[in-house]
Amino acid sequence: MGKQTNISIEVKLDENKIPEKIVWSAPDGGVNEEEAQALLMSLWDGKNQETLRMDLWVKDMPIDQMNVFFHQSLVTMSQTFLRATQDEKMSATMNDFCDYFAEKLNIKRG
Repeated sequence: MGKQTNISIEVKLDENKIPEKIVWSAPDGGVNEEEAQALLMSLWDGKNQETLRMDLWVKDMPIDQMNVFFHQSLVTMSQTFLRATQDEKMSATMNDFCDYFAEKLNIKRG
């Protein structure tokens, strides 16, 4: 049997079940109870051929940070798509959208 590892996410909710705090750990990656303000997680269910999602953010996350978070997530998805499919043309198209997204939200792309 191969090695197993755990990644844990703890979400603290207010009285209305709105996230107030997100804490995650990934011991094999050297992460122990680090705080985060948002997460976008996708899992592929091959049996049902559908994406399962978990999108959470803390209630006091500023919109400007949410804009940057989404932009960086889109850029990362484009890079991951290229690594997974080797489809350079579509990856370039996705990057063009990322540039457009950043321009429209006045985000400086680093």
